[in-house]
Amino acid sequence: MTTPSTTERPVARAGGTAPAPGRTPRPARRRSLDTRGRPLWMLLPGGILMAIVIVVPLILGVVISLLDLDQYTLRSWLQAPFVGLGNFVEALTQSPLLRSIGISASFALIVTAVTLPIGVVAALATQNAFRGRAVVRSIFLIPYVLPAFVVATVWRTILQPSGIGNHFLSFFGIDGGLWLNGPKSYWALVFVAIWSSWPFIYLLALSGLQSVDTEVHEAAALDGALWWAKLRYVIFPYLRGPISLAVIIAILHNINNFTLPFVLFGIPTPDAVQVMPVLTYIASFQSFRFGLSAAMAICSLVIVAIPLFIYLKAVRLDSGEDRVVRGVRETGVAR
Repeated sequence: MTTPSTTERPVARAGGTAPAPGRTPRPARRRSLDTRGRPLWMLLPGGILMAIVIVVPLILGVVISLLDLDQYTLRSWLQAPFVGLGNFVEALTQSPLLRSIGISASFALIVTAVTLPIGVVAALATQNAFRGRAVVRSIFLIPYVLPAFVVATVWRTILQPSGIGNHFLSFFGIDGGLWLNGPKSYWALVFVAIWSSWPFIYLLALSGLQSVDTEVHEAAALDGALWWAKLRYVIFPYLRGPISLAVIIAILHNINNFTLPFVLFGIPTPDAVQVMPVLTYIASFQSFRFGLSAAMAICSLVIVAIPLFIYLKAVRLDSGEDRVVRGVRETGVAR
C-alpha cells in the first residue's frame, strides 16, 4: 500500500476539514448582511432623528416662503395663496433685510476681530503654571458659562441712563447718555457681545497651546530664541488650526445671535441693532407675515451657508485617510 505524496494530499482549510478527494469544494454561504453595510444601519436612527429635526422643518420653511401666509390664512395654510418668489422679492426690495444683513455681518466681524487677540493673550497668560492659575482660569470662564439671557439682563440694568455704567463714566467726566436706544445701541451690543464671547476664543487657543510639545520649547530655549520669535515660529503654527476653527464658529454664532439683542433691547429694537434673527422674529410674530419671515429665514440660511462650508472644511479630521484612499485607487487595489 503506497502512501500519497505531499502534492497529492488535500490541503486542510483553516476552521474546517479537508475536502474529500474527487469532490469540488462547496462555496461558502454568503451572509445575509454584508459586514461593510453594518455601519450604515447603525447610522439609521440618527439619520431619522436629523431628518425629523432638520430636514422636515427646512422643507416646511421653503413651502411657507412660497405662500402668502399671514394671520388670516394661518388656519388653512395649505390653501393659502401661492405667490412663488414674491416673498423673496419683497424681502430683498421692500423690507430692511439688506440693512439687517449689513448690521449682522459688521457686528459679527467686529466682535470676532476684537475677541481674537483678547482670547489668545489670555491663553498665553495662563499657559504656564503659577500660584492661583486655576482660580484665574475659572474667572475667565464666567462670561462664557453664564446664559445669554442672564448676561443681557445684567447689562440691560447696567446700561440704563441712571445705571452703574453711566455713573462710572461720570467719574471721568464722560456723559454716557442713552446706550439702549439710538446710534449708541450698536456699540453697546458690540461691547456686551465681546464681553460674553471672548472666553470661547480663549478656550480653543488654550487647547492649541496644550498640544505644543515640551521638547519644542526646550529646543527654542537652547537656541536662544527671543519671545517674539518663539511666538511666531514655534507657538503660532500650533494655533493655526484651533484659531481658524474658533473664528468660523464665532462668526456663525454672532450672525445667528438672537437672545442677546432681543433681551438687551426688547421689542421693538432700535434700528441700529435690528439684526437678521430679530428682523425675522418681528416679521413673523409682530407683523404676522409668516410667508415673508420664512423667505427672510431662507435668505439668512443662504448667507450663513457661506462660512458654514468653511466651518465644515475646518473641522474635518486631518487623519490622512483621503491620501490613503487616493493611493489605493492609484495602485488599482480598490475596486
